[in-house]
Order: sequence, then C-alpha cells, then structure tokens
Amino acid sequence: MARWLPRSTDLTRFCQKLNRVKTLEDDMMETSFNRCLSTIDLTLLGIGGMVGSGLYVLTGTVAKEIAGPAVIISFIIAGFASLLAALCYAEFGARVPKTGSAYMFTYVSVGEIWAFLIGWNVLLEYMIGGAAVARAWSGYLDSIFNHKIKNFTETHVGAWQVPFLARYPDFLAAAILLVATAFISFGAKVSSWLNHVFSAISMGVILFILIMGFVLAQPKNWSTQEGGFAPYGLSGIMAGTATCFYAFVGFDVIAASSEEARNPQRAVPRAIAFSLGLATGAYILVSVVLTLMVPWHSLDPDSALADAFYRRGYAWAGFLVAAGSICAMNTVLLSNLFSLPRIVYAMAEDGLFFQIFSRVHPRTQVPVVGIVVFGLLMALLALVFDLEALVQFLSIGTLLAYTFVAASIIVLRFQQQKVDVPAPAATGQPNPEPHEGPSSGELKEYESFSDKLHLVDRAKSKEQREPGQLKAAFEPYLEFLTDFYPGEVVTVAVVTLMVSAICLCSILVFGNTHLHLPTWSYSLLLVLFSLGFLLSLLLIWAHEQQHRTQTFQIPLVPLSPALSIVLNIYLMLKLSYMTWLRFAVWLLLGLLVYFGYGIWHSKENLREPRPQRVSARYVVFPSGSLEERVQAVQPSSQPSAGLPDTDTDDCKR
Repeated sequence: MARWLPRSTDLTRFCQKLNRVKTLEDDMMETSFNRCLSTIDLTLLGIGGMVGSGLYVLTGTVAKEIAGPAVIISFIIAGFASLLAALCYAEFGARVPKTGSAYMFTYVSVGEIWAFLIGWNVLLEYMIGGAAVARAWSGYLDSIFNHKIKNFTETHVGAWQVPFLARYPDFLAAAILLVATAFISFGAKVSSWLNHVFSAISMGVILFILIMGFVLAQPKNWSTQEGGFAPYGLSGIMAGTATCFYAFVGFDVIAASSEEARNPQRAVPRAIAFSLGLATGAYILVSVVLTLMVPWHSLDPDSALADAFYRRGYAWAGFLVAAGSICAMNTVLLSNLFSLPRIVYAMAEDGLFFQIFSRVHPRTQVPVVGIVVFGLLMALLALVFDLEALVQFLSIGTLLAYTFVAASIIVLRFQQQKVDVPAPAATGQPNPEPHEGPSSGELKEYESFSDKLHLVDRAKSKEQREPGQLKAAFEPYLEFLTDFYPGEVVTVAVVTLMVSAICLCSILVFGNTHLHLPTWSYSLLLVLFSLGFLLSLLLIWAHEQQHRTQTFQIPLVPLSPALSIVLNIYLMLKLSYMTWLRFAVWLLLGLLVYFGYGIWHSKENLREPRPQRVSARYVVFPSGSLEERVQAVQPSSQPSAGLPDTDTDDCKR
C-alpha cells in the first residue's frame, strides 16, 4: 500500500509548483496595449468606480438606519481604512505596471495558486457588481416613468416565480450593458472619453447638491430635539463605517489600467490618491448637506437626496439629482466593464486561464474577446437573475483581494531584489541559471573560487545587509535567526501574523455572541492573539527592507499593511454565513479550473530549472570558512570530453 503513497520529494515539488511566483520581463513598460491614459484619465476612472449610486442611496440609508448624522464620522473612518488598502495598490501599480491588479500583485510576490484564486474571485465580483448596477440603473430610470417599463414587461412577457431568478426579465438592464460593451471594445481612449463625459455631469450635479444643500441647511436638525448628532452612539458609528467602507470599492480600476498608462510610476499613485481624496470629500460633504437639510430620522432610504429637495419645496431639483445618479451609475458600469476583461487577459496571458482571452485586437489594442464574452455574461446575469441575494458576495471577494495585496506588500519589501546576470560569451559552456542569493533555498553554483570569496565578503559585511536579513542591532539578541535564508523568517512571520489576525477578529466577532465565552477566557484569548500579532509584527520589523526606489512606496511598513489586514479580516467575518457558503462553492469551482487547466498551461512551467553540468561547488559554513567540492558531472545523453572520471575531491580552506 505504501507504493501508492506519494513520495516526499513529489509532494515538495508539487507544493513548489503551487507557490511559484511570476517572472517579470526586464522591460515592464513593453506591452501590446496602447499606453494612452494620463493621470487625469486614471483619476476620473477611479472616481467613476467609487462615486456611483452609493452617493445617492447609501448616505441616506446609513444616516437613517445605522448612524444618524454621525454618518459623517463613519465616512471619515471608512475613507482612512480604504486609504490603507489604496496605498498598497499604489505601490504595486507603480512598481509592477502590468494589468491584472490584485491578481498580478499576488502572483509576483506570494504564489501562483493564491493569485489564481484572487483573480477568480475578482472575476465574479466584477460580473455581479456590473449586473447589479445595471439593474439599479434600470430600476431608477423606471421609477422616473412611474414603473411603466416594469408593468409593460410583466404584462406582455410575464412574471416568474422561480428561485434565484428575477421576477421579470430586465431587458433595459441587459441593453445598457450591451451598449457599454460596444463602447468599451472601441479602445481605451474611447472608454476614457465616455467616462469623462459622465463624470463631468455627475460632478456638476454633486456641486449643485452641495451649493443648494448648504443654502437650505438648518443646524437645528443636529440638535438634541431631533435626536442629536450621534443617536446610535459609538456602535452605530462603527457599524456605519463597515457599510460605508464598500462605497470606496472601485479604486482598483486604476491599478488594473496601469499597463495602459503613459507614465505608470507617477500616474498610478497620484490617480489613486486624487480619486480617493475627492470621493471621500464628496461622501462627507453630501452627508453633511443631507442631514442638515431635513431631520435624519425622516429620510427616505431609497432616494434620500431627491426626497430631501422635494420636501423643501424644490421638486425640480429632483430631476437634476436623477440625472446625476444615472450618470454616476454609468461610470460604475464603464469601470466594471473596463477592468474585468483586463484581469481575464492577465490570467490568460500567464496560461492560468483559457488562451483565447489573451488575444488583443491589433487596431483597438484591447482584449476584445474578453470584453465581448464577459459583457454578454454580465448582460445575461442582469436579464434573468435575482442579484439581491448575491450582492453581499461582492464584499468578500474585494476584502480578500485587499488582504492578499497588503500581505504581498510586506513579502515584497523584504525580498531580495533580483540581480541581472550578464550573458556569457559564446564559448560552448552552459549558461548557468541566475540566482537571487541564498533565499532560493538550494545549493548555489559558481564558476570560480573568487566569485564565492566576493559573496562571502558581502555576507560578512554589516554595512551592506540584503533585504530579508536580520538587522545588525538585533543580531546579539536573535542570533539563532541568522541561520535562516534572507526573507524566510519574514515569510513565516507574515503567515503567523495573518493567523493571529484571523483568531483575534474571530474572538471579537463571535466571542460573546456565538461562542458565549466567559469573560476571563474572552479576555485571555484577546491578549494571547494580540501578543501573537504584535510579536509577528516586531519580528518582521527587525529585518532589513529593500532600499528606497524611485517609485512610490507606502510608508510605515509593515505597520500600515498589517492594519489593513486586520481591518479586512474583521469586515469579512462580519458577513453572513450564506455569503461564506457561496464563497466556498465558487472557490471549489475555481480549484477545478486551476487543477484541470491552469497548473498545466502555466507559463512558469516553461521556466522550470533543468539539470546542468557543474564543475565546482562552494558551500559557506556559519563560521565563514569555505569547502570546495569538485566533481565530474556527465550529461545523461553523451559523455563530456576533458573531464577526468575521478571520485569527488574535497578540500578545505
């Protein structure tokens, strides 16, 4: 029976395949896309992805049902929390200006299977998100015409009473998605121009709302007679923060578009900062205006802004608000349809998804196959499916992507930078594989004894420590960590940090409600997991980071990404168990696709190291001495002339 069990070497090789990282090209600016987007184009794409229907619906819902006028504070906290994730995207988008967003960032730093699962979840997130916005767009337009479109469809087509299907087919939502798909397929410049038009109208309407709102503001609506500024207390503010956090989802469209930016090293960080700042300011100011115009407890959650103007005697303003809402939803649709095919393209280009989606149209320079196929799928979802039960699924995919990008930032900062190895002269000698240093975890091969001496001198130098090595100040106290390869301890510490964060957030979310823990055990577990999190953080900080680069870098690493990880995990655990169940089913489908197709067609398979002839090997001992081992290595196909057939000769120096 033992014959059927896999050998340890096979398991090791299999795990290495799952966790292999993407090898980037030397010239990352080379692309088959058209680099035509400026900082302004990317900024408006980000604003379009964030300032959508949430500005017109979410503000009123949170103000009335969750936080009251303190929704302003909820948006401030949510904006800061989103900033942590946005800064991680900004650093990656500047350093790796390739399309793919969170998928690409995870692939170059964490591993292949994790990158595939992130990309797989982002695909569903964009499809459901785009279809849901299209149905909201259709419903909002239908309400302006007193639901005549809905009544006509139910009368002449019929109504359905089938689980998971919509009550009636929404032809208007499907039509707007098909029209948007056609425009997106014309190229990035056309998509950007269309986004400019809708964004300009939307921002003009927002400016009108702010001016008119402050004119009509009544400070008494925040008084104690109306319930006060924070009627639901601190718990209401934090619950509102969790809801408002999802209003800022959408800035990742900028990172997904970095391969089409003219100067991604500068444009991507600036666009993310500008768009997030403007979106946060818009949400905060609109919340101030809304809660000052009418008492917060009298707001209409479905159409708070339009209803507020109507109640103050300005019914005509409702048409402007409706126009702004429709334009804002159009920008969100464009954002989803713009990002989704590019992430599919990145996965297909790496061989992890079906190769047909990696085709780029030679004229428009966009992945037209992915645009058409997923545009049709999105239209089908909007046409027949009931998306209300699936909307919560959007949150878990986004938060998971944020978590892995934050963890990838830590791993990337403490990795050794790859050193370009010059190509050897054409002397018939084999071309040795380049190595990044001792972090590769195997015996290193060198051509000469002097090369090894040079490496030893660098390793013994305190002033020139490589990323991932223990800082000199901590060496006397943590000397046992010097035996590990650079970056190895950091990787283990990141895993420990994430496990501690999951346990800590689980106790916070479920400790008193589902687990019914006694006070002493609840407090003890909180202290233990908090210590585990802090110790992991300190252990990471005790190692050397990469030196400053010319591109943008997030400050306070590893603290900033660690805070983002904790926040994202906490929000994920607040989701319902049905969301987690659907998420598990979708993950299983993704694993079937990966093990059935992706792992076999991955381009990293072509870069598997091959056995090579080695003339000399040198091993560094902890004491700094060297051992030279000279041995003859014969190729399997033919004998090598000129090498004596002798036993291994060991000599020490």
